[in-house]
Amino acid sequence: MTEGQIYKIHSDFYYIDNGVETFECKVREVLKKRKEKILVGDFVEFNDGYIENVIKRKNFISRPSVANIDQIVIVSALKEPDLNFMQLNRYISLAKYYKIPAVLCFNKNDLKFDKNLKDKIHDIYEVLGYKIVYTSATEHKGIKAFEKILKDKTSVLCGNSGVGKSSLVNAINPELNLRTRRISEKTQRGTHTTRHSEIIKINETSRIVDTPGFSNVKFDFIMPADVDLLFDEIAQFRDGCKYADCLHIHEDGCDVLAHLGEIDGTRYESYLAFVDEAKEFKEKVKFEGRKTEHLKKTVHNKQIAKISEKKRMSARNTLKQKIVKEWDNED
Repeated sequence: MTEGQIYKIHSDFYYIDNGVETFECKVREVLKKRKEKILVGDFVEFNDGYIENVIKRKNFISRPSVANIDQIVIVSALKEPDLNFMQLNRYISLAKYYKIPAVLCFNKNDLKFDKNLKDKIHDIYEVLGYKIVYTSATEHKGIKAFEKILKDKTSVLCGNSGVGKSSLVNAINPELNLRTRRISEKTQRGTHTTRHSEIIKINETSRIVDTPGFSNVKFDFIMPADVDLLFDEIAQFRDGCKYADCLHIHEDGCDVLAHLGEIDGTRYESYLAFVDEAKEFKEKVKFEGRKTEHLKKTVHNKQIAKISEKKRMSARNTLKQKIVKEWDNED
């Protein structure tokens, strides 16, 4: 049995790197039957062209699907398109939800933008403890600092289309020649150049996961009362609120509202937007049963099929009937 990491998935084929060479594999039928979802980044055991087992993940992101990553690098443009604080906070909150460290990269530092923008970025995000780097892929500024952030890590790059993610990677290693697209002058939006998730080796020590779909992130999978945990500057006051389920919007005795002057306006606006999305989720599951039977369990670091209680009881009844029939035959 050989162990390796999936670096690309295309159709029913899984491409695996074991550190020496790459392999094209398919999935054993038993994994399909227990509805095992295999992601780019998963470490697997494989043999004779088939994946036999998925090794337990250290982390994952569900949308887009990728596993076992060290950090999320959020790439934003200072101009063309204009910096969208709501979208930036969305990515930061997603990283927070999955407990994955986030680094902020602000690209297109060569363009003319509001001179107060960098001060605002510092006042909001550096104070919260986020590592920040400014780059210009076209003028090759800040590329060494960007490369240093990626060193010895597997990083997911996320950000709106057109902010320069592919251009930054090409600036580090031009031989990769990742596809890039210019911003539309009419819409001020870019065009997606990434069609599927794939782990790409930038150099001997660094790898990035190029992923589509981050622009569609929505907090429709979390309860409203938990959204404040994604904002450190809000969460620090939650225990002082009068009500345990306080949403910090208009409630009496809300300690967050009492300290609203200490919270940046764009961050609080993002919080309110995410709460509204979470309310939709709460309404959706209000009358739905969410308890499900797990289809697998982990034994000795291997995931095996788990028999449901219904099937287990059926098997016991069959065994009892068999024993009674044997007794009758003996008589």
